[in-house]
Amino acid sequence: MERVVIIGGGWSGVASALAAKKAGAEVTLVEKTDMLLGLGNVGGIMRNNGRYTAAEENIALGADELFGITDKCSRHVNVDFPGHKHASLYDVIKVEPQVRRLLKEKGITIQTIARAVDVVMDPSVTPGGNRIMKGIILADDTVIEGDVFIECTGSTGPMGNCLTYGNGCCMCILRCPAFGPRVSITQKAGNNDIMGQRKDGAFGAFSGSGKLEKSSLSEEIQSQLNEIGVAVIPLKAEQITKEKLDMKVCQQYALDEYAENIVLLDTGYAKIMTPFFPLEKLRMVPGFENARYADPYAGGKGNSIRYLSVAERDNQMKVTGIENLFCGGEKSGLFVGHTEAISTGTLAGYNSVRYLKGIRPLELPKQIAIGDLISYANKRVKTKDGLMTRYTFAGSEYFQRMQDKGLYTTDSEAVRKRIKKFDLENIYKEPII
Repeated sequence: MERVVIIGGGWSGVASALAAKKAGAEVTLVEKTDMLLGLGNVGGIMRNNGRYTAAEENIALGADELFGITDKCSRHVNVDFPGHKHASLYDVIKVEPQVRRLLKEKGITIQTIARAVDVVMDPSVTPGGNRIMKGIILADDTVIEGDVFIECTGSTGPMGNCLTYGNGCCMCILRCPAFGPRVSITQKAGNNDIMGQRKDGAFGAFSGSGKLEKSSLSEEIQSQLNEIGVAVIPLKAEQITKEKLDMKVCQQYALDEYAENIVLLDTGYAKIMTPFFPLEKLRMVPGFENARYADPYAGGKGNSIRYLSVAERDNQMKVTGIENLFCGGEKSGLFVGHTEAISTGTLAGYNSVRYLKGIRPLELPKQIAIGDLISYANKRVKTKDGLMTRYTFAGSEYFQRMQDKGLYTTDSEAVRKRIKKFDLENIYKEPII
């Protein structure tokens, strides 16, 4: 049977695995840590702003399973917070086990604590000059061979990058000290990766939020989070640091409100919407006198640095110059968010099987939000200004583009009709092999 090997088990990796399995391939997913979902274990925000549209597009295309889990595990729905409408906040503690069970039920082979460190390349090239991957090598020297590969390793780490471009290793959810650093498969295969930049020209960007133990906050703040899912606590003038807004990955949250207030969201933990906040200063804010970050995260010091390893790709999610390698998630562009990772990962997984069968890979039309985002981000990353921009359905530059193009809607039936118009309804459910 045709073998698809996926490197990286975050949201894009699990989405790739599901899509490739539904299309009929034998699928192996390798993940360097002991959990799937990666940043999805600290994120939790779905369906805010244009992500609602993109979620419904994925469902209409036939990629409904992961959204079904996050919807089912939502602690709060239809939540508004600064700059964002109708968000769902899923419980980050409950989702990963359900996703893992789903993949196992589908017959996907999952290998955790399996860090890919190198590749096995075919000595020959295609007539078009593309290199060909034969396998990946794990840290324990195990070789996993495949017919097509999908890199979903993200763009964070190793620890040296967080030290060089950030405030050092802050023990993010990717846990390099425990499980080893991320290795770029595209670079091992001979490509040069793209590095995103900040407005000041520095490489990378800080992850945009941290995790506080909810029980360490005042009863009033806890009650507000439990009841409505969001709490906004004003800061004194001397506590406001607007410079941090330019450091953030998540430009959809780089609004003045996120500097002038502490914005908390209830995802099981209290998600604090700032890259970092020194603990001593945080405890000076009323209601935070006993605050502590969820262990082992050093959220008072810094956060992980992302967007240091983006692959060059086409709009079918195929990596440039390597015949049988696709990519998804942050590896495939300067994307922000779970919905964006699921969208790109699903297309990569589906197209990997089309490639195996010699069928032209699918390029989603620009008249739907997912297709437009993939194309637009790919075009913009080739420009200097585009390297300093992040792309998300939830805000910033791309959400404005969605609205200008008439792509944003919360009408699920309108989305379904849009997908049906291009004869794409449930295409991800159709077996290819």
